[in-house]
Amino acid sequence: MRLVCYDLRSLFFYNFILSVWVNAELYTAIVDLEGLLKTEVILIENLKKYISLQEQKLETLKKRVQHYTEEHEKANADATEYLSNPINAYLLVKRLTTDWEVTEKFIEDDLYQRLQENITKIKDEVKFPTDEDLSGAAAALIRLQKTYNLDTESLARGELNGVKYSSSLSTHDCFELGRQSYNNQDFFHTVLWMREALRRYEVEKNETTVHEWEILEYLAYSLYMQGNVEAAHQLTEELLVLYPNHPRARNNLDYYTSVLEKEDENDERKKGDDGEIEESVEERTKPAHNNAVFDNSERMKYEMLCRRDIQLPLNIKSKLKCRYVHKNNPYLKIAPLKEEEAYLEPRILLYRDVIYPNEIEIVKQLAHPRLKRATVQNHKTGALETANYRISKSAWLGEREHFTVGAVRQRVSDITSLTVETAEELQVVNYGIGGHYEPHFDFARAEEKNAFKSLGTGNRIATVLFYMSDVAQGGATVFPALDLALWPEKGTAAFWMNLHSSGAGDYLTRHAACPVLQGSKWVSNVWLHEKGQEFLRPCDPADAITATS
Repeated sequence: MRLVCYDLRSLFFYNFILSVWVNAELYTAIVDLEGLLKTEVILIENLKKYISLQEQKLETLKKRVQHYTEEHEKANADATEYLSNPINAYLLVKRLTTDWEVTEKFIEDDLYQRLQENITKIKDEVKFPTDEDLSGAAAALIRLQKTYNLDTESLARGELNGVKYSSSLSTHDCFELGRQSYNNQDFFHTVLWMREALRRYEVEKNETTVHEWEILEYLAYSLYMQGNVEAAHQLTEELLVLYPNHPRARNNLDYYTSVLEKEDENDERKKGDDGEIEESVEERTKPAHNNAVFDNSERMKYEMLCRRDIQLPLNIKSKLKCRYVHKNNPYLKIAPLKEEEAYLEPRILLYRDVIYPNEIEIVKQLAHPRLKRATVQNHKTGALETANYRISKSAWLGEREHFTVGAVRQRVSDITSLTVETAEELQVVNYGIGGHYEPHFDFARAEEKNAFKSLGTGNRIATVLFYMSDVAQGGATVFPALDLALWPEKGTAAFWMNLHSSGAGDYLTRHAACPVLQGSKWVSNVWLHEKGQEFLRPCDPADAITATS
């Protein structure tokens, strides 16, 4: 795909077309990506058959199929481990989208038509990623880069926080990441990845399918959008040396020249009528974040917690205790719970070894065929909808599905001393490439009139979150207002009350799921509701007075 609308005068009024996420499915769960390995091996076999009929193209195609095969063999040795790495997952999607399109164009002829017909049949029978999956996978890598402050050059080498997990990215891989950032108007990361593509082009120029002028084209315009007109001007001059007849570059260069001349006339900075310096191009074009989800200060706290840059203060940590508890429950007197305090007010507790490996496997097996893109509730309409600030897939399991589901729900009752009769079904979640869920409340706020209305069980009074896998890097559950991070440990459950005893929401329980940097994150939730808890957690009159005063 080439850049569009290069008349800079009209670009100010150009409405960018953003990627559609709703129909993109594969990148939103690591477990679904495993099916792509089967797709990839079929493509490899078809390519091998085709190569035997095209001796004159054999050497070029062998190089390509060798690359596919090597990566597939790495993945096939341990599919889950391979795909838990977001770089590997991104490259797998990319190999089956843009890379495959390049291969198709190279081998196009009569024999190719037969191969294409065969592959068309295959696409009807196996999983195949879409352009939306590629966009989602690329956006996930950029999200990880932002959240964990990953150096572009290190990430391109296949390193995540200093640990090398995968193969290095090629010129084309870096170019595609830059192009996807450009499509999402993220010019900051477009510049980073196009510069990395340019560095790698110097080494791979005889092998890559990317042209240097293409990289310069994206890079120049993105620098212009960041306010660096001089650099954009210089790069466009270099582009014209490589491609003198470029259909738009000459007009762009003239425009950059006029802008620089005006800057010189106005001392390089234009002031408004009130003497205040006008907002720069870079400031005007920073990617917008969903303010309905969280503001910039919360974003900064959230990302710092994800990186372990913030630790729970010692004066709070020193008061936390762990104990064995039985809660006047006959069963728990025989097998007491291992309770650990994570925070005191609000009270957030961890229970170790409360969901067992065999139960976890059964729950995952039951959930896998039902996984669908996770949704959020529209606070105005109450309708469920997908959102790019929640990247995961989920499934809902009732007690009728398997006795294990009933056992897990009973354990929730044992842990909380609350009834699960009015609780929602067990929600099972697998996070995708860079899977995350930005800060949110589990309970419905006063203005969310339609939330949980159809259930007829009141608000979500409490949350129990089971961790069903360890995560090598990232994936913490963080509470920005508390400076608290809970790190996934397989078999552990986290528990907190979402509502005060008055029924008012506890705003300190706002939490988020950090992006998964390395690993496959599985969790399950049980949300308990108000109805049926009247005698198990009676309203505190004093709390009610405080809440209304």
